[in-house]
Amino acid sequence: MSTPPPSHAQILVIGGGPSGSYAASALAREGYDVVVLEAATFPRYHIGESLIPSIRHLLRFIDADDKVLAHGFFEKPGAAMKFNRDKREGYTDFIAVGPDNHAWNVVRSEFDELLLNHAGSCGAKVFQATKVSSINFEPSPTSALGRAVSANWTQGDVSGTITFGHLVDASGRAGIMSMKYLKNRKVNTSLKNMAMWGYWTGVGAYKRGDPPVIAPFFQALTDESGWAWFIPLHDGTTSVGIVMDQKVFNQRAKETTSSDTTMGNLLTRYHAALELAPEVLALIGSGTLTKGKGHRGTPTEAELNSTSEDDAVPVIRTASDFSYSSTSYGGEGFRISGDAGAFIDPWFSSGVHLAMTGALSASASIAAVIRGECTEQEAAAFHSQRVGVSYTRFLVVVLSAYRQMRAQDFDVLCDVGEDNFDKAFQRIRPLIQGNADLGPRLSETEVQKALDFCNDMFSTAPEQHAAVKKVIQQLDEEAADATEAGPAPSSSDAGAAAAAQEGEPAGLMGTVRKWFGGKAPASQDALFDVKAPILPMSALEDLAKRVQEKTATVNPDSGMSAEEETKRVLANINARRIIHRDHEGLHSLEEEELVGYSVRLEPGRLGLERVAVVAASA
Repeated sequence: MSTPPPSHAQILVIGGGPSGSYAASALAREGYDVVVLEAATFPRYHIGESLIPSIRHLLRFIDADDKVLAHGFFEKPGAAMKFNRDKREGYTDFIAVGPDNHAWNVVRSEFDELLLNHAGSCGAKVFQATKVSSINFEPSPTSALGRAVSANWTQGDVSGTITFGHLVDASGRAGIMSMKYLKNRKVNTSLKNMAMWGYWTGVGAYKRGDPPVIAPFFQALTDESGWAWFIPLHDGTTSVGIVMDQKVFNQRAKETTSSDTTMGNLLTRYHAALELAPEVLALIGSGTLTKGKGHRGTPTEAELNSTSEDDAVPVIRTASDFSYSSTSYGGEGFRISGDAGAFIDPWFSSGVHLAMTGALSASASIAAVIRGECTEQEAAAFHSQRVGVSYTRFLVVVLSAYRQMRAQDFDVLCDVGEDNFDKAFQRIRPLIQGNADLGPRLSETEVQKALDFCNDMFSTAPEQHAAVKKVIQQLDEEAADATEAGPAPSSSDAGAAAAAQEGEPAGLMGTVRKWFGGKAPASQDALFDVKAPILPMSALEDLAKRVQEKTATVNPDSGMSAEEETKRVLANINARRIIHRDHEGLHSLEEEELVGYSVRLEPGRLGLERVAVVAASA
């Protein structure tokens, strides 16, 4: 018999998925009394199997990284993404900066259960099969909704109420606060998709590097309606799925013969959709589509071999894949995190990252209120903007990818909130605006320019980077040698020569230092460093022309001119600079000021710190 929850908790967390488990772990480790109410019984099935490198850093903060590492999930060294069948796929190499920078492909039933158990080991009280049905509020002079103070729950035939001081709503797509009380969920009109997927055995693998490593593969569909994924898992299966525009998906459903059974109909549509992803189909080869993963995760041997309809597991799963956000993620006594507040198309594998960073922001903002570091209103405002800014960065990256998949522009201004865009892209707004008078308010033109800026984020491969870097190094050495020999510099190198006379680096890097504003090391490596400042497009074009003057091609296998390939490689790095702090670690939470605060990521002192605003000199 299940144990009922207590009558009170200092902090109540609704939902035991990655966001809820993370918040519970972080807050319990601070010594707070935390209760988690989870409607399901773990392990339970969930999609969303591909992670990004930031997860390692997030897990380390709650001391869970070693547990996940020891579990043996499939290591993800990078990811390949193919937009155009006539061009080579791009590849993002996670482990280029070090072997420990890999992420994982995970069986979510196992991953999520591990995190929920970890929350319990940190001191959180976890109650499964306990569903929260409603939230109760008391009047507040600062909130029309009031302050959240208690939750009603059911556990089988038993029901009750638990009071709390603070609430973290991590209830997943059900989103009890956003959907039932705030009613502030907004579906992104540009990303209304459907997904269908299954699990295969005996398939091939996408390999990259020397020695070769196995990585997931993502491909745009040839009819421009969406994309496919191919994700190897540690249990010997490979997750293969299709994400497709809802209108196209529904039209294909109508074209399927109505005499098929429901599962047969879906299976037919699934196989037909895979024909639109030829490279994924080639990787599948002669593989076998399995009975899939049951409601509790990987099926048992008995389930796999059973002929009983009661034990049968669906071969193909399907789900709506609508992206959505909310106008706010916090208020009096509550914070919203993970899918409860926002969900973004999984093209960039950002789901668990956003779930955990949202949970960490929720935890820090609650801890800050308990510690008296700020008011409830300030903490809620910080959290709302923190979630909104992170979401917006990834949203623009995903929209950029979709614009390339669909080979056409589409209006996206309505999907990008002005306040969040301003904060998320403040470092590139001057660059994308240029000399155009776009006005103080965000415009469709500016958002499209941001999408342009992100176009090349997925389009290059390590071999291209190495080839371009080699030519630029040669240019730098030749320019430096010429300066030391004493001949009159060309007009393009005059700035570098003058810089050298003043103690600045000679050669090409004199010019590059000027582009970076003196904020980068005197090495051509700065051009390939995602941590360096973002460069204006004019600088990339200048450098690409210099490379073209030296050689017609930098990588004969690419089929591109030296100028085109150089510009594409440098644009790839430039675009990655926008999100690298979100993608690869926790730096954005500590370094990025929002509404006058940043997160203090210090175990035992988790909270918010006021950031002093330095007035600009006259």
